[in-house]
Amino acid sequence: MRKNGFDNKQYLKLQSENIQQRIDSFGGKLYLEFGGKLFDDYHASRVLPGFEPDSKIKMLLKLKNIAEILVVISANDIEKNKYRSDLGITYDVDVLRLLDVFKKQGLYVGGVVMTMYRPQPQVDSFIKRLTLLGMPVYKHYAIEGYPSNVQKIVSEEGYGKNEYVPTTRRLVVVTAPGPGSGKMATCLSQLYHENKRGVKAGYAKFETFPIWNLPLSHPVNVAYEAATADLNDVNMIDPYHLDAYGKMSVNYNRDVEIFPVVNATFEKIWGSSPYKSPTDMGVNMAGFCIVDDEKCKEASKAEIIRRYYAAMCEARTGRVGKEVVSKIDVLMQKMGVSVADRKPVAAALEKEEETGAPATALQLHDGRLVVGRTGDLLGSSAACLLNALKMLGGIDDRIQLISPTVIEPIQRLKVGHMGSVNPRLHTDEVLISLAICAVTNPTAALAMEQLEKLRGCEVHSTVILSETDERTLKRLGLRITCEPKKE
Repeated sequence: MRKNGFDNKQYLKLQSENIQQRIDSFGGKLYLEFGGKLFDDYHASRVLPGFEPDSKIKMLLKLKNIAEILVVISANDIEKNKYRSDLGITYDVDVLRLLDVFKKQGLYVGGVVMTMYRPQPQVDSFIKRLTLLGMPVYKHYAIEGYPSNVQKIVSEEGYGKNEYVPTTRRLVVVTAPGPGSGKMATCLSQLYHENKRGVKAGYAKFETFPIWNLPLSHPVNVAYEAATADLNDVNMIDPYHLDAYGKMSVNYNRDVEIFPVVNATFEKIWGSSPYKSPTDMGVNMAGFCIVDDEKCKEASKAEIIRRYYAAMCEARTGRVGKEVVSKIDVLMQKMGVSVADRKPVAAALEKEEETGAPATALQLHDGRLVVGRTGDLLGSSAACLLNALKMLGGIDDRIQLISPTVIEPIQRLKVGHMGSVNPRLHTDEVLISLAICAVTNPTAALAMEQLEKLRGCEVHSTVILSETDERTLKRLGLRITCEPKKE
C-alpha cells in the first residue's frame, strides 16, 4: 500500500473548525474567497499525497444551509480561450460545469460575476447563454491604477462602478475556474457595496497554496509557483506579517500587493482592519496536516517536472510564451531536479528511437516500466495501456487481449464512414473494445480489473497526445507528460 504524506481526515477537521471560527468572528456575514479548485484539486492531491481532491466541497456541504456561491470568471480569460489543462476544457465551459455540479450537490448559486468586463462578442455571447439558463450575471470593470491607487479603488470611481450582487446568506463562497479570475476583487467590491447598504460584512481567504507555515523554498511551495508560472505569481515572505509579529510566513505577490486595499476597505467599513498581514486573512490549515515531509517533497519535485513538460507543450501550441518555460526551468534548477529524474521519459524515447515511431512509457507504482509502440492497429498510448494491464494482471505479453478481428471493423468504420484519417484506435476505443471482449473472455475481464491500479501512475509520450487520448488517460487518474512535438 502506498504511504501518504498528508492526513486528510485531520485536515477536514481542522479546516472546518477554522472556517467556522472565522465566520463567528465577523458575526453577520462573511465573504470567503475559495482559491484553487473547489471540486477537483488535483494539484493538491499530487503534491500532498493523501489529500483528497474533493476535500473542500466536503467541508462546504456541511455549511450549505447558510452558504451561497458566487462563480467568478474574467472576461479576458474568455477572450483568450484560457483552459484548464487538468480537465482539457476552457474556463467558460468549466463555469457551466461548476454550475451544474453545484446544483446537483444541492448548493445555492447566487450568480456569476464577470470581472474585467468590456464589450466583446465572445464575452457577451457567454453572458447571453448564462442568462438564457436563468443564471444572473453581474459585470465588474477594470479600475485604473489597480492595485496601487487605493483611494480611487475604494471609491465610487472604483468599486462603486461595479454591479452589486445581492446575496442573502451568512456565508458567501466566491470561487472560480482558476487563478487570476478576480475572486478577491469581487469580495472587496461586495464589502464596499454592502457597507453602502448598512451591512457589515467580513472577508477571509481559503487558499491552499502557497502554504504559509512551510519555508519559502519548500518544494510544495515551489511547485505552486511552477503551477502559476503563466500568471507571473511569485512566492515571497509576507513583509507585513514579519513586521507585525516578527515571524516568517509565506504568501504570494498578488496578496501582498492587494493588502493595502483590503485594509483601506475594512477601515471604511469597520473603522479599523482586523488583519495585520495577508497571512492573517487566510484560514488554511494544510501545513499542520503533513505527516511525512519527505514524501511531500518528493511528490512536489515530480510535479515541477510535469509542469515543465506541460509548459513546453503549451508553448509549442501557442497557449503560453516561452518565458513560462524558462521560469519553470529556473525552478527546476533551484530544486536540483531535471527531466532525467522522470523515469518514463528515457524509456519512451528509447522505444521511439528503436522503432522510428511515437512511443509511450508508463511507470507502475512498484517502479516497473511498461512501453507501447505505434502499430498498424493501435496508437502507442493505447498499446502502452494494454501492456500495463497485462503486467498488472500477470497476463502473458504474447496474449492478444483484443483480437484483430474486433479492431479491424472499427478501423473500417472510422476511416470509411466517419471521416477519420487515422485508422489506429484511441485509448477510449480500446477500453470500450476491451470491455466488450471481457463479457466472453476471462483474460480480458482480468485485464479490466486492473484499471484502478493505474490511478496515480506516471506516463510519458514522445509526441503531444490527441485530446481524446489525453482526456481518457486523465480520467483513469494517470499523470501525463509529453515531448513538445506533434506526430
